[in-house]
Amino acid sequence: MNPNFLFDLDETLLDFHASEKIGLGIALRSHGLSFSDDIYRAFREYNKSLWLELEKGTITRRELFAKRFQKVFSLCEGNSEGLDPLAVNDEFVRAMSVNGVMLEGVLDFLRRLWSAVPEARIYIVTNGVTVNAKGRIASTGLGTFIDGLFISEDLGVTKPDAAFFDICLERIGATVETCIVIGDSLTSDMLGAKNAGLASVWFRPAGDVAAAMREYDIQYCASSFEELYEVLVEWAGKLRE
Repeated sequence: MNPNFLFDLDETLLDFHASEKIGLGIALRSHGLSFSDDIYRAFREYNKSLWLELEKGTITRRELFAKRFQKVFSLCEGNSEGLDPLAVNDEFVRAMSVNGVMLEGVLDFLRRLWSAVPEARIYIVTNGVTVNAKGRIASTGLGTFIDGLFISEDLGVTKPDAAFFDICLERIGATVETCIVIGDSLTSDMLGAKNAGLASVWFRPAGDVAAAMREYDIQYCASSFEELYEVLVEWAGKLRE
């Protein structure tokens, strides 16, 4: 059986926050609005809370995009009157999409994994905007290692909904036991894996790790790409037995 590695994208392979900060600065400054570390931090925290609401199904994607820029406009110096938050959101996403930043060590990790488990297939499973995800992957060269890309905007369903992973497995023709989810988010990646009955690796765990592993039925943890490599090679080896 071929092992299938289902990787989250942001903060697992790509440095989402680095690209986010670049893109936000470009979008705001292009309209004469101020930008600073404080503005970025406020945007980041509010944006995170909105994505959690989206995962719960309490807001729509369109509402999320509008709300986050209505919030940031209120923090900026300059005249934001008349600006369409959704239009500025689109500019932000386009700026992010051409400024992908990989986490340190990603390419070496993927090369080693590819060499050690050549029969494996590597997929991206991510919540987010299609043009943003595809653009950042293309701008970093990460696509060389990827066999397929599954994005919530395309699928019409968001992690942690089990239906997200059901669609992925159906399209790649894989069974549950041949797949493992790798991601940094408890509420998206780990809960999604649990809901879909998939094995999981919590990447760069924090907080009460033991309690979280019990709550989300997490099989493995890895704090670095070196540890993640060892976990995935071991898991793939067990699958061959």
